[in-house]
Amino acid sequence: MIHSSLPLRLIAILALTHAGFNGARLTLTLKAIDLQASPLVVGILMSLLMVVPVFVAVPVGRWADRRGYEGPTLLGICLTGVGCALAALLPILPVLGLASVFMGSGFTLVHVGVNNAIGHATSTEDRAQAFGAMAVAFSISGLVAPLLAGLIIDHVNHRIAFAVMVVFALAALALLRRAPQRGGSPAAPRETSDGRDAHDSRGGAVAMLRHPPLRAALIVGTLMSMGWDLFNFLLPLHGARSGLSATAIGMVVGAFAAGSFAVRMAVARLARSFDEWRVMGVAMGAAALCYLVFPFLGSLATLMPLAFVLGMVLGCGQPMGMSLVHRTSPPGRTGEAVGLRSSAVSASQASLPLLVGALGAAAGLMPVFWLAAGVMAWGSFYTERRGKHLT
Repeated sequence: MIHSSLPLRLIAILALTHAGFNGARLTLTLKAIDLQASPLVVGILMSLLMVVPVFVAVPVGRWADRRGYEGPTLLGICLTGVGCALAALLPILPVLGLASVFMGSGFTLVHVGVNNAIGHATSTEDRAQAFGAMAVAFSISGLVAPLLAGLIIDHVNHRIAFAVMVVFALAALALLRRAPQRGGSPAAPRETSDGRDAHDSRGGAVAMLRHPPLRAALIVGTLMSMGWDLFNFLLPLHGARSGLSATAIGMVVGAFAAGSFAVRMAVARLARSFDEWRVMGVAMGAAALCYLVFPFLGSLATLMPLAFVLGMVLGCGQPMGMSLVHRTSPPGRTGEAVGLRSSAVSASQASLPLLVGALGAAAGLMPVFWLAAGVMAWGSFYTERRGKHLT
């Protein structure tokens, strides 16, 4: 029997780790800009966050399926904290690159392990609500950490901002030590229709991608994540070029998080009232419109409302996407499916900043915003079409 406090404790661990990662990511970008780095160099730093997770997320998912969430989560929290500490000790570009690898890899381990544990710790009926609560916690950490980082940068310096992010990792580590052990361990092995153990991973990720519902859920989830990550990459660059302070940029990022928080409070009702594919399709269409007008706005008064709206339309995607991945994954392989999703998302997070940074350095940021709008518009079309086919 699973301890009743386990999902909330796991959500808190993930939110604290996310707060440290998210605040450090913004500080990383602003420090690189402070060091006169070009958009391409900033893109390289952001890509380094997710280079390793592209290759390790699926094995980590299998690890979580077989051994439980504790190992990946412990290692991930430690790596995230070490990355933040390195950046605090010596904030120069080569060290910031190494810190990026540590922070991104660590957060991915925690994300895969805890997501899998939450899926095992809840029933099918409660799973959407649990992932909704997780998404709300993400929104809170996404609101607090960037705003805190911006205030510290403006009033102290970047090094102290990185150091404060280490505190979030330490808090997550302390909470993990008090979490019930083995609560997120894999479900008992089941057999498939051909008599094999459901935990048998023969065929690997390629075989899982041949399953149309799971493949569609992974593609849509990755597209929603791209919309989110484009904001996190473009906003600091656009804000700095518009003359906004670090505090103001943190406020705009906070407005985005506040928008996602607002919609996630109602995500369970949305899931009951509307088809998931339909909601995500409409959300990406609205995100396309937001990115279309983004480059024409440059003041705090105009960017905050737009960021709030963008946070709302993209904020519903993660809990619904995670619920779909758990619902469409093969029996006994949810951790691997979550890892596969993280690997796909990490691949986009590793490649997108490089492409966007190169384009921004060559042609400016306006074409990049329009490219983002085009990606979201295509994603809306794809989601609507696949939703009609699969429902």
